[in-house]
Amino acid sequence: MLRTVTGALFVGALLATSALVTQAGAVDVDPALKDYKKVSGVEGNLKSIGSDTLNNLMTLWAEGFSKEYPNVKIEIEGKGSSTAPPALISGTAQFGPMSRPMRAGELDDFEKKYGYKPTVLRTAVDALAVFVHKDNPAKCLSLQQVDAIFSKSRKRGLKEDITTWGQVGVTGEWADKPISLYGRNSASGTYGYFKEVALGDGDYKDTVKEQPGSSAVVQGVASDKFAIGYSGVGYKTADVKALPLSAKNGDSCHEASPEEAYAGNYPITRFLYVYLNKNPGRNMDPLRSEFVKYVLSKQGQMVVLKDGYYPLPAAVADQDAVALGLK
Repeated sequence: MLRTVTGALFVGALLATSALVTQAGAVDVDPALKDYKKVSGVEGNLKSIGSDTLNNLMTLWAEGFSKEYPNVKIEIEGKGSSTAPPALISGTAQFGPMSRPMRAGELDDFEKKYGYKPTVLRTAVDALAVFVHKDNPAKCLSLQQVDAIFSKSRKRGLKEDITTWGQVGVTGEWADKPISLYGRNSASGTYGYFKEVALGDGDYKDTVKEQPGSSAVVQGVASDKFAIGYSGVGYKTADVKALPLSAKNGDSCHEASPEEAYAGNYPITRFLYVYLNKNPGRNMDPLRSEFVKYVLSKQGQMVVLKDGYYPLPAAVADQDAVALGLK
């Protein structure tokens, strides 16, 4: 199985990515990525079942791939990362997009069926954003504060439960206003990843308004002046802002930006994955292998940029292509 990387390990995984961020702070596709080259004889049907966070990405990749191959039909279903493993195990999907790594039990269930583990493809980089209303004057939160806002367990050690904006230093009309919480449901990989990394595996508060999709979280925050929520940075709109975060109280704050994500400074940076069933002793069929090549190509990573996420460095794309036997 390919290596999964989260959090501070991005420092090692994404070395030499400074070329992807311009002096103005904008992100660009790695010029070392190869152009996709169309081949003949590719046709058939593909189905993707899994992450809502990757729903737009999978749809855009499918549209671009279908332009290259009009005889290919791709169906996308994005109801949450937890739906990907059973779909791959049953064979009802060829691709299982996930916004978190598969859990040990999911890997074991797959291996019991097939005798080998699923293969994981890294497809994009995401700064999992903590969003507030665009008019919220808050400047930064530590992960301890985020934990005390969202979790009843407070495993990151803050003694005081945080329920109002004044408790995190916001003044004026905001000071005594209750913080309204928006999040994902338990089928979501983002729900699980945020729980693990931001909340230290603590339990969410019962007052979190669970939403069926990332866009619903952002819409909720946009329409609720005193709200806070979390989702992939690709769902950002003009009506919300992503708060800078610090790893702990007193540390420097880091923006949910490509530069801070690639450097490993933003504390809830992650890869977005697509899992697939590949027998390690055999080559993939042309239909799936060409789709993967497209995702890892310059054109595929331009789609990542278009959707608001951060493209892979060529070194990461090449590593995964080699592990899949595509190079």
